[in-house]
Amino acid sequence: MQKRCRIIYNPTSGREAMKNDLVEILNILERAGYETSAFQTTPEPDSARNEAERVARAGFNLIVAAGGDGTINEVVNGIAPLKQRPKMGIIPAGTTNDYARALRIPREDPVEAAKVIAKGQTVNMDIGQAGEKYFVNIAGGGLLTELTYGVPSQFKSLFGYLAYLLKGAEMLPRIKPIKMHLEYDNGIFDGKASMFLLALTNSIGGFEQIVPDASLDDGKFTLIVVKTSNLVEILQLMTMVLNGGRHINDPRILYVKTSKLTAKPVDEKMMINIDGEYGGDAPMIFRNLKQHIQMFANTEEIPKGAITSSNKTPEEIDASQHFVESVEDLIGEDINGDGAVGEKNKK
Repeated sequence: MQKRCRIIYNPTSGREAMKNDLVEILNILERAGYETSAFQTTPEPDSARNEAERVARAGFNLIVAAGGDGTINEVVNGIAPLKQRPKMGIIPAGTTNDYARALRIPREDPVEAAKVIAKGQTVNMDIGQAGEKYFVNIAGGGLLTELTYGVPSQFKSLFGYLAYLLKGAEMLPRIKPIKMHLEYDNGIFDGKASMFLLALTNSIGGFEQIVPDASLDDGKFTLIVVKTSNLVEILQLMTMVLNGGRHINDPRILYVKTSKLTAKPVDEKMMINIDGEYGGDAPMIFRNLKQHIQMFANTEEIPKGAITSSNKTPEEIDASQHFVESVEDLIGEDINGDGAVGEKNKK
C-alpha cells in the first residue's frame, strides 16, 4: 500500500523560504516513497492543528510540519491525543527553530531538512502535556512568559534570534519575583522566583546550554527555577549559561529532573507559556508523555539518550555577544566571561 505524506506549511514563517522550495521538497519526499501533498495554513485559529488531526484520522503515514516552532506545536497538538499517530517530520522555516536544533535538522535550508526525512532515521520523542494542551520544547511561568509575549511576530521574523536577546536586555530592569508553589517528583518549591521552566530539549530561545544534559526520550522534564530577581545576579546567571551551562550548580537555581509538575500561584496571577504562546493560567499540571511521537531526525548526530551542543552560526555568536554588550551598557558594569560582574573599564 502506498505511503502518504502531508506537508503542512506556514507561508509566513521566517523569511518565507518554503514558497521557493516547495516543489523540490515534494520531489524529495516522493522519491523517498511517499505520495506527497501540501496544505498551506490559513490565518484561522488552529489551522495547522485541525489539518494534522484530519489527515492523521485519514490514515496518512507521515505529517511534515514546515514552519516555526509554533507550527510544530500545532501539528503535535493535532495528533498527540490520538491512539494511532503518524510519524512526523520537520522543515524549519521560523525564527529560532529550537526544536529543529535539538533534532540536528538543518535550520537554514528547507531542502536539506527534507533530505533528513528521506534518510528515514527517527527518534521516539517525549512531549509534554499541560492540561489539555501539548508542547514539544518548553513550558514555563514568570519572566519567560513576559519576554516571549513582548517580542512582536514581525520583529522575530526580521531579526530572529537577536530579537529575543535584545528584548531580554530591555526587560531585565522590570523583573520581579512572584510567589509560586511547585510540586515535582522528589520535592516541593515554595517561595519567590523570577521564573520556572520545564524543558524537553536543550534549546530555549536560541540558548543551547540552558539544559546541557537534556535527553529526548527519558520521560523526564528538566525543571529550572530561577530564585533570584536581582538584576546583577540574573546577568551573572546568563553569562554562566553562555559559557558552558555552569548555572546548573548555582544555589540561585533549582535544577532537577521530574516526570510531572504541579504549578500553583500564591498571591497573584501566573500566566503559563507553552512553546512560546500563552497556554492559560496556573494552577496547572504538566505531565511528560514518554516517547509519544516518532520524529525524523539526524540521529547520527544525536548521542544516544542525550543532546550535546551543536555549532552556532556566526550570526548567533554575534547575537550572544551583542546581548552581553547590551546588558553591560544597561547597568554600566562589565560582565566577565566567568560570570562575575565588575566595574566597567574606565578610560
